[in-house]
Amino acid sequence: MTKKTERSGKTERSGTLKSALASTALAALVCAAFAGGARAESVKVGVLNDQAGVQADFAGAGSVVAAKMAIADFGGKVAGMPIELVAADHQNKADIGVNVTRQWFDTDGVDAVLDVPNSAVALGVSGIARQKNKVVVISGGGTSDLTGKDCTPNTVHWTYDTWAQANTVGTAVTKAGGNTWYFISVDYAFGHALERDAGEAIKAAGGKILGTVRHPLGTSDLSSFLLQGQASGAKVIGLGSAGADTINAVKQASEFGIVKAGQKLVAMLMVLNDISALGLETAQGLFLSEAFYWDLNDQTRAFAKRFAEANGGRYPNMVHAGVYAGLLHYLKAVEKVGSAKDGAKVVEAMKAIPTDDPLFGKGAVRPDGRAIHDMHLFEVKSPAESKGPYDFYKLIATVPADKAFRPLAAGNCPLVK
Repeated sequence: MTKKTERSGKTERSGTLKSALASTALAALVCAAFAGGARAESVKVGVLNDQAGVQADFAGAGSVVAAKMAIADFGGKVAGMPIELVAADHQNKADIGVNVTRQWFDTDGVDAVLDVPNSAVALGVSGIARQKNKVVVISGGGTSDLTGKDCTPNTVHWTYDTWAQANTVGTAVTKAGGNTWYFISVDYAFGHALERDAGEAIKAAGGKILGTVRHPLGTSDLSSFLLQGQASGAKVIGLGSAGADTINAVKQASEFGIVKAGQKLVAMLMVLNDISALGLETAQGLFLSEAFYWDLNDQTRAFAKRFAEANGGRYPNMVHAGVYAGLLHYLKAVEKVGSAKDGAKVVEAMKAIPTDDPLFGKGAVRPDGRAIHDMHLFEVKSPAESKGPYDFYKLIATVPADKAFRPLAAGNCPLVK
């Protein structure tokens, strides 16, 4: 990064970017080979996410651990080239995320960006990847627009999206009798997309949206929003947020006795770490959807054990699993192409090769960039039902891959002919 500030337009913002890069950039598994003092060509990938803010547990350092595991399991090299890993904190700010990505691509030799929670950041990074002909494999970002109107030939959306979450949870709860809803959503691209997609799923299942209210990202006091939901008389209050925002909403809803008074609380996006932070006493009975759970089978349990050993005992959620599986598939494509330099060509190979990994099983990457696999509906256990650490979920239903995600033709992706 030079001292010029053309990329940000302000010296202060440039300083913020430098600070973000300096304080959070990590290098791992550098297997550089030297010949006559010159460094061999490598494949370089970067994990970009929230390392210290409201979504740090949602993705954060755990995604870096997952990427390291994928590189190690692939053997540390691809197409004869060593694999390097870097990471940075986008601070949930689109301009910082875009500028970090631009520096990675222009200056630091990064070939692919991974994870990218926060849909506003993900959309910006996806656009830069297209301009620079690089690759972005998104696990944490959720907006279904990434494989809809904003799809690109350089983007793969791996783990979940707002349509899948809405379809899995919203449809099931509505058909089970929760046919009137009030939404409390975070006010940025992710919340807007989730609210839109959930509304469509709920109405298709015979439900009705009685009202919505939106709050800024990182709002600690959600009491006024919850009270509006309570006053609406809706059978279901849907939480269209993630990370600390959702945790705060569930805690405060419990304090107000909203569930005890008869309304159902549904988290449209909640992951294992959130339940750990809440505790089963508070979270019990919540319905949620994840694409991965550590206790699904022997392979997921084995991965979770290895992950926890490298992550201070903390278990993986679906975002971490998606970083691992998405990176493995990316590396398979680079191996097939023989180089990582033409991003669009690598993504073409990712779409041509069937997906197959121990965490998500068999699937595919569609022409719109959507990786398809099963989605699961869970209910959070009560304390009495849990048999040990991270034993949080009861599996209610599994939605097969061909039903879990938006139909290919319905997203209006320009890549779909």
